[in-house]
Amino acid sequence: MTVQPHIRIEKVSKVFRTGGSEVAALDDINLDIKAGEFICLLGPSGCGKSTLLNTVAGFSLPTSGVVRVHGETVRVPGPDRGMVFQEYALFPWMTVEKNIAFGLEIQKQGRAQIAGKVDALLEMLKLQDFRGRYPKDLSGGMRQRVAIARVLALDSPIMLMDEPFGALDSLTRRNLQDELLRIWMEYRKTIIFVTHSIEESIYLADRIIVMTYRPGRIKQDVSVTMPHPRDPSSAEFNDLKKELGMLVMEEQSRHNQEEIKAPVAD
Repeated sequence: MTVQPHIRIEKVSKVFRTGGSEVAALDDINLDIKAGEFICLLGPSGCGKSTLLNTVAGFSLPTSGVVRVHGETVRVPGPDRGMVFQEYALFPWMTVEKNIAFGLEIQKQGRAQIAGKVDALLEMLKLQDFRGRYPKDLSGGMRQRVAIARVLALDSPIMLMDEPFGALDSLTRRNLQDELLRIWMEYRKTIIFVTHSIEESIYLADRIIVMTYRPGRIKQDVSVTMPHPRDPSSAEFNDLKKELGMLVMEEQSRHNQEEIKAPVAD
């Protein structure tokens, strides 16, 4: 019996219309993602990675084609798809504890149930000592831990992550990558993770979807078979890094050539 994919992206195209002009962001994207897979979308700026993520989230409808989650067409955001942004998206007037509890309160869960979930997440993400702090008092890494905890609190089976570690220093980034892998292995969430970093994609993903420069198409679907934890200094890791680097640089060169012909804002 054929197992239905958790997420199916079928013939998805997206055209943005502004000021009488059109920009094709995505063109004929077809992708099946199984439950529990960790997928990285990789490519240069302008390849439509975030646009594709937003269509899965339900923030942006495709111009043509369809996104299905568990066979249901995605038309709006839903609690089955939790989103983690690069900008943290925390409420600055709420403490760490209140930020994590917010979605549970909206769902009208019981006070004791909320407290139990929040306490468990504070411990899991090493935030116990910061529960009463406000986002302005936290480092970037701590803010992103809170953002991840808030998504985990809702127990969404799908986590959508838009360059969540892109603004962090390299040590904090690696620590959070390891934390995310631990969470993924324990809870087997389905994760779609947008990144510019070739090394990050190899370190994290089951599959890496390399996208072309605008309009975004799937250039190559690369399986990563190395077991976790992965060693970035290993020959296998660096062979794959070289292969992916060539694919991405081809698209970066196209990007650069297009900018020379007709410069556009990033």
